[in-house]
Amino acid sequence: MRNRRTAVGALALLTLTACGNETSAGGGSGAVRTAPRLTGVHWNVESVTAGGHTTVAPDGAHVVIGPEGRATGSFGCNRFSAETGTDGETITVRRATTTQMGCEKDVQRFETALSRAFSGELTAAVTGRNLTLTTRTGDTIALTSEPPAPLTGTTWTVTSLVSGSTASSLPAGTEKRARLTFGEDGSVRGTLGCNHFRGAATVTGSTITFDRIDGTRMMCPDPRMKLERALLAVLDGRTTYRIDHRALSLTAANGEGLGATAQAPGATAPAPGG
Repeated sequence: MRNRRTAVGALALLTLTACGNETSAGGGSGAVRTAPRLTGVHWNVESVTAGGHTTVAPDGAHVVIGPEGRATGSFGCNRFSAETGTDGETITVRRATTTQMGCEKDVQRFETALSRAFSGELTAAVTGRNLTLTTRTGDTIALTSEPPAPLTGTTWTVTSLVSGSTASSLPAGTEKRARLTFGEDGSVRGTLGCNHFRGAATVTGSTITFDRIDGTRMMCPDPRMKLERALLAVLDGRTTYRIDHRALSLTAANGEGLGATAQAPGATAPAPGG
């Protein structure tokens, strides 16, 4: 994997820029307003625009700045941590580190665009829930704040399969077709890319134990059946789970797992057998 330390560090600084700053209101009235607090906010990275070309961020790419100035987050595949510092609205990178998981080519392309945009100085502008970072050359990074998601009652859309330390994208044509919803009554239901399923899911601490997974028995094209078999292997017995704001990971004892993101309210997905 290429060196992304500069890219991550610049991203890490984005939320510190406007924290506590005051700017004059229009018309020269002398009134002041406090800029929105950006620390402690989960910012989803939406896209990077460089050289007039916009690259959409992978699911799960985000950044959070703690009150002590340490930034943590994810590119959608690799996680990062960085120390940050600012001078007014100018963001400067001090130090940053990232994990080194193997990623899909589309994620690597995004990280290339991100690393180029996040070099040098950045300025930040907030409008409502949207944050825009701008480089000296005019390239921009778009981010959006988003509330956290609970395990139960949330529709989790499967976005990746994990084997050991490597995350891979879903088989072509199966994107957004597999979904899970955990109930307060200890149930789990959803679709596996082809068939609907329902079963029991006992949550204890950081583990979920799956039992009695039953489903319909439709036949679908090979990519969807491949995804279904992979998911059934994960939803079998005891797994470890983790929620990072709106990203869910499930890992079985053998290291096989899945990644999922919380479906936005009102969002729709393709019918499993469609």
